[in-house]
Amino acid sequence: MAAPEPEERCPRCETPYNPGQEYCLECGSRLPARGGMAARLGTVWRRRLGWYPGDWIWPSLLALIVAAAAGAASALWLADRSSANDQTVVATSPRATSLQQTTQTAPEPTTATATTQTTATAPAPPPPPPPAKTLALWPAGRTGWTVVLDSLPSSNGRAPATAEARQALHLGLKKVGVLDSAQFSSLHPGYYVVFFGVYSSQAAAQSSIIDAHQKGYGGAYPRRITP
Repeated sequence: MAAPEPEERCPRCETPYNPGQEYCLECGSRLPARGGMAARLGTVWRRRLGWYPGDWIWPSLLALIVAAAAGAASALWLADRSSANDQTVVATSPRATSLQQTTQTAPEPTTATATTQTTATAPAPPPPPPPAKTLALWPAGRTGWTVVLDSLPSSNGRAPATAEARQALHLGLKKVGVLDSAQFSSLHPGYYVVFFGVYSSQAAAQSSIIDAHQKGYGGAYPRRITP
């Protein structure tokens, strides 16, 4: 005679239920499905322990097993890595360490460095003074053309004319000087003439008037100079 099939009970309130029933008629809890792996494991659990917590126990146990296996694998990997690092440190030879210490403590020559620094810090000779800007003199006995920058009365003395000629040199004009008009037949006597350049033709003098205008001498004009 076959043994009677064990009676199925609700995991929550222990109320018996019929096969194929989905919910407990006493507490309304969802009943474990029969026929699957979880149902068979639940039946074995009840036979041995007399109670069953529910089908949720099996996924929880599986997750716990997976976590334990992962922890064991991580511990083994860390142990292997630590062992490899220890072997690397032990592999360093005493000879290499001795050579490194000898290289670091070797004296460095200082003679060449001291000589170079002494040469580099030697004071350089001072630059030569710039040439003094002197006023030009009209060539003796020469007839030619020039650009008149200004004419000042002789009654005021030569100093104002000389100061203006030096100002023209400072502005960048070349061959600037002062003429005493009384010494030249082509000029009216009684003036000191501030001139700019000595030219052989009127056209050459005329082309230099642009430079005089750019320096601020808007009234400059060409003039023939005859001794």
